[in-house]
Amino acid sequence: MTTAVVTIAAGRHDHLRAQEAGLRSGTAQPDVRVIVAMGDPDVPGATVVVPADGALPLARARNVGARLALDAGAEVLVFLDVDCIPAPNLVASYTEHVRDGVVLCGPVTYLPRGADPGRLAELVNPHAARPNPPAGQVERGENWDLFWSLSFAVTATTWTDLGGFCEDYEGYGGEDTDFGWTARERGAHLHWLGGAHAFHQWHPVSSPPVERLDDIVVNARVFHRRWGRWPMTGWLTAFAERGLVEWDPDGGTLERRRRA
Repeated sequence: MTTAVVTIAAGRHDHLRAQEAGLRSGTAQPDVRVIVAMGDPDVPGATVVVPADGALPLARARNVGARLALDAGAEVLVFLDVDCIPAPNLVASYTEHVRDGVVLCGPVTYLPRGADPGRLAELVNPHAARPNPPAGQVERGENWDLFWSLSFAVTATTWTDLGGFCEDYEGYGGEDTDFGWTARERGAHLHWLGGAHAFHQWHPVSSPPVERLDDIVVNARVFHRRWGRWPMTGWLTAFAERGLVEWDPDGGTLERRRRA
């Protein structure tokens, strides 16, 4: 199987370098490597630069990366967030276990600030909200809301059947859940693969992510239009409590509150 690893990036150059080092030290190397820069021509090793006017085109960049990988003959697509360092077996494990009709996700550990990349095996602590099967075992999932694009794999056939990420989403928020719901609607299965660890490098975050408020409001409306329900409800609730948005979950309205 010809395997491609696809990463999208804007900034985070040091994180990307750490990811590259992790891939080089893997038990199996990707046959195809695609790095899509979003409006940042200085991304190290970028395969292509996608224009970014305003909100980062996350969904479109992933689709561009997938298309380049498929054009290069990839039969398996592994998507890895720029912040993630792969475990040495990640590429080999995904390639071994992925199947047509399946979206395959491995566990992700959020690293503390200052974590030593040379000691990742000692720092395994997967995100508690998602399944973490024993190493080498596959567990079927039912909750597509848990899908995230930090680390996942699909076959080329599955990617083509699903049609990629919806490009109505621009910027942060909603596109992952939309991809999961699209996969469910088209009959795909969500599987969780034990032992295919990815390690998310530390960077500053806020909770709720107020710096992404505008993106989240716009993308939440897109999701509601497409699926008839609201995504990211925890964040929307927090924004409403802070007076940042006017949100009527039952009435179907969400507006950014402008300061006087």
